[in-house]
Amino acid sequence: MERTIISFDWAMKEILRDKANFGVLEGFLSELFNKKIVIDNILESEGNTVSAFEKVNRVDLKARIDNGEIAVFEIQFGDKLDFLGKALFNACKAVVEQVSRGHFYDIQKVYSINIAYFDLGAKQEYIFHAKLTEFAGVHFDESIPFSQNLNPPLLPDVNIHPEYYLILPNKFDEKIRSKFDEWVYVLKNSTVKSEFTASGIQEAGEKLDVLKMTREQKAAYEREKKDFMSYKSELYTADLKGELRGMAKGEKQKAVEVAKKMKQREMSTKEISELTGLTLEEVENL
Repeated sequence: MERTIISFDWAMKEILRDKANFGVLEGFLSELFNKKIVIDNILESEGNTVSAFEKVNRVDLKARIDNGEIAVFEIQFGDKLDFLGKALFNACKAVVEQVSRGHFYDIQKVYSINIAYFDLGAKQEYIFHAKLTEFAGVHFDESIPFSQNLNPPLLPDVNIHPEYYLILPNKFDEKIRSKFDEWVYVLKNSTVKSEFTASGIQEAGEKLDVLKMTREQKAAYEREKKDFMSYKSELYTADLKGELRGMAKGEKQKAVEVAKKMKQREMSTKEISELTGLTLEEVENL
């Protein structure tokens, strides 16, 4: 049995910021890191920054890890060409905002968790992890940890360089290899299976159930989905127009290839003809 839930990115913006619902995000993070994560508070959130279509789905959390470490978890959803650049910017921003002018650089660890529903070149893998742990010697076999300890020997060294996680739900083959894979299944399908046991996942099924949305919530949810699909269509059309402008005269085969892509996207014959320069008959015969 499966329960259909609100898409996780919309829920993160509209529902999961409520302290009463922290258990869902705590479960998600605990399974990803295979450690108990307890959220203390929401640090920052972003909504519409440019237009109704350019949604920034991001939330910063301050949390405690079961090893005593205090960390900032920066979670981002996106479907933009500058996705990885934004991941870098947001992680750096989360670091900089911790330091007041004239104070010691007491940096808390930042974990940047990025969820992308578009192709980034992965062939098979759907979860990636990147981190810098040390400075490596150029001439000799030596290294210096990228860590700090402002209160030795009371606290262990903490690696302070941001770590990045990249999750690609659309690459997931739906074979459950770990508890976190149940969460990736949810990210991909917006459904929770009754047999899933990952931390927080049944709570997500309960609190994010589409059937429990108010009429106003459902209307806002459906409106945003429609706006987002329209925005993606605009981006795709703009990309095709740019591709066409770069084509040399007489390269009809390229025009045919682009027209085929447009037909796959169910664009009208007239619009394809206008954009490619092919006749209506040529487009219809593709």
